Amino acid sequence: MKIIDTEIPDVKIIEPKVFGDERGYFYESFNKKIFDDAVGQSIDFVQDNHSSSQYGVVRGLHYQLAPHGQGKLVRCVEGEVFDVAVDIRKSSETFGKWVGVVLSAENKKQLWIPEGFAHGFMTLSARAQFVYKTTNYYSPESERCLAWNDLKINIAWPKANESILSAKDMKGLTLNNAELYP
Repeated sequence: MKIIDTEIPDVKIIEPKVFGDERGYFYESFNKKIFDDAVGQSIDFVQDNHSSSQYGVVRGLHYQLAPHGQGKLVRCVEGEVFDVAVDIRKSSETFGKWVGVVLSAENKKQLWIPEGFAHGFMTLSARAQFVYKTTNYYSPESERCLAWNDLKINIAWPKANESILSAKDMKGLTLNNAELYP
């Protein structure tokens, strides 16, 4: 397993070693010891989630406030998505900055997004199956949403003019107006 640092040190790209032959392939998608060493702390995942999306769907930018904050280990197991993490920790040197990476069934990359980040993705393929582990349970009263197209954050979405959002995600707040992490 290869751990790749991003421009935001707390966000990591995880690239598995894939063993393949004419029968197919095998890879270890998660190893707690390697993962904990890479992120510098012991992480316990308590919930797995799975979403299916069509081309152009944008989900996010979602987060949960403390004490229900969630770290997420995300991957795309069918199709391709552009995945984004935004630092919403006001005291952070990288506050308001974002990291984006293409995750796909083909490249098998994963992204670690710690607590204190908003998360979202855009589906780039006809369909995508997106799965992720979380470090805390879903808490509707703690859930918040940033505007996916906030000009202050200025995410370079690859197909922004072809986006499809839920009614809830269309009501996302700007970084200036949202309730964030200290």
